[in-house]
Amino acid sequence: MQDFYLQWFTNDEQFPFFIQYGGHDEDMYLHKHYDFSELVIVLKGNAVHVVNSHSYFVKKGDVFVINGDTLHAYKDPHQFRICNIMYRPEMLTYAGSDLKSINGYQALFILGPHYRNIHHYESRLSLPIPNLEYVSSLIDIMIREYEGKPQAYQTMLASLFTEMVVYLSRQYDSQEVGMHSHIMRLANAISFMEDHYLEPISLEDIARHSDISVRHLNRIFRTYYQTTPISYLLHLRLEHACMLLKNTHLSITEVSYKSGFNDSNYFTRLFRKAYGISPKLFRNQKIECTGSQFPLKTLFL
Repeated sequence: MQDFYLQWFTNDEQFPFFIQYGGHDEDMYLHKHYDFSELVIVLKGNAVHVVNSHSYFVKKGDVFVINGDTLHAYKDPHQFRICNIMYRPEMLTYAGSDLKSINGYQALFILGPHYRNIHHYESRLSLPIPNLEYVSSLIDIMIREYEGKPQAYQTMLASLFTEMVVYLSRQYDSQEVGMHSHIMRLANAISFMEDHYLEPISLEDIARHSDISVRHLNRIFRTYYQTTPISYLLHLRLEHACMLLKNTHLSITEVSYKSGFNDSNYFTRLFRKAYGISPKLFRNQKIECTGSQFPLKTLFL
């Protein structure tokens, strides 16, 4: 087993992104990506994809994402040609906030890669030929930009990559869910919360929108995300509060109400529990507030 580093492929720290056509004529050994994620589009042929200790068949038109901490390899390739897009996940945080509200984005780029690493999970997007041709045309443009490096190529690549992510997410959202219906229901729930977290929504509202019971909603959240729906909802509201504290002069009470909390005292207690600091001190010290700092598993279990 070997760790791959993004710096092996690009030295540009200001633009942590790499794209290439890849071909595997022989088995690819088991490896993981130390500091990046990889979007894989199978352009031709087929192979056996090994993920941790499990194997499944991949073929032309298949699309999947591998997170940095996931062991994977390819075996028995047959005319196997792919496109590798290597990126740091934070690149996707610069896209519009409405991206997170696409069910397919949550399933393909967030939940699927996470669950693939902890369980035998074979789900992936399978593009019909016309859709694959469109994606292939985007890949051609992106590779020309990346290799030619014309003026503002980084801006163009970031834009094209976002377009591809949106397109693939929409395709995933529209395909038959089949064996991964739990993932899509969870994606439904998360995208609903991303759209409505500033509103007074309840567990019943989230479950009804996802067409499942509250009990089942809680169960699949714990299975796939190792947290509760309430924890995730509070996470979204606290991140919004961080943004308001950092970028506005609203009072703590106003920040509380505009972030979906009805009680400013409860908001302050929860903020301190999550970040170990009061909202007022956070604002005064100009501390960065990122999702990685948020203790999803411990805030509200």
